[in-house]
Amino acid sequence: MSLSTTITTWGYTHHPFSDVGNKGRSRFRSPGFMPHLKMKFFTNPSSLSVSALLTKEQESKSKKQAMEFKEYVLEKAVSVNKALESAVSIKEPVMIHESMRYSLLAGGKRIRPMLCIAACELVGGVESTAMPAACAVEMIHTMSLIHDDLPCMDNDDLRRGKPTNHKIYGEDVAVLAGDALLALAFEHIATHTKGVSSDRIVRVIGELAKCIGAEGLVAGQVVDIISEGISDVDLKHLEFIHLHKTAALLEGSVVLGAILGGAPDEDVEKLRKFARCIGLLFQVVDDILDVTKSSQQLGKTAGKDLVADKVTYPKLIGIEKSREFAEELNKEAKAQLVGFDQEKAAPLFALANYIAYREN
Repeated sequence: MSLSTTITTWGYTHHPFSDVGNKGRSRFRSPGFMPHLKMKFFTNPSSLSVSALLTKEQESKSKKQAMEFKEYVLEKAVSVNKALESAVSIKEPVMIHESMRYSLLAGGKRIRPMLCIAACELVGGVESTAMPAACAVEMIHTMSLIHDDLPCMDNDDLRRGKPTNHKIYGEDVAVLAGDALLALAFEHIATHTKGVSSDRIVRVIGELAKCIGAEGLVAGQVVDIISEGISDVDLKHLEFIHLHKTAALLEGSVVLGAILGGAPDEDVEKLRKFARCIGLLFQVVDDILDVTKSSQQLGKTAGKDLVADKVTYPKLIGIEKSREFAEELNKEAKAQLVGFDQEKAAPLFALANYIAYREN
């Protein structure tokens, strides 16, 4: 999905009060209550006519917001890519650094770094304060992709439209490249974060370690592996997998930014809940895309969950109910942002919509 096409949709959907309703209170329901849902999740919202939904004044404002967010995304992507480029330079041993850079700089949407920076800016911080942590979460995300693609895991040949790391550098170097990126992530936060108290830096490091360890990403990955081929996996079991395997690092990205920006604990927890919702949303949409898009459209192997006999939301509740659940998660996420400065919160609203309406 092109940025310009998607932004049009974001422009008229990201305003919080059009999605939350009920005086800002959450209306989230679990998939078990799907028959009661009123909203429909549009598979291709960009096909809707903006003019059919908005007045001329609203449409003009929508287009202005869309352009502003497009500029925001491009600006942050450039900043993040520049920081990542300088964070991992070519040095001895050359092969391991080339392998690290191959996957780290292979493209990607940079959602996690943007969430980290946006959360920091929302609570009064600045981009430079959050950038080391933003780079760290992208390093860890890249590590998880390298390891996830290995023959002992998902055994995948394609990632971001390119051969997976182990196809280029071999399994041994790929494993070590992931390990090196994981270690570098923590080093980078500790040595490059400026203007923040040591207490906050320690808190950030502890938060990040927890969200990717045996109580976070690793926990979700393990349960996912041992669940393959099991026929009686229920929604609670599936939610555990995704809240840990996918949502945990998205949660960490937002929480790290909030802590570094100096947010009070109450606001950190609101943003944590926001991040958990969009984290689960990300995986629900991923499950839908896996069975509705081609490998070429996704930039990775399509239908691999089906081949591996993994439990997914479409498998348990069907595609339409999965889309409805995604819409509710999106609304629930935005409900957490109601009390914040709405102009500063706009990037987070828009990023939530991007996750909901993405096509790859």
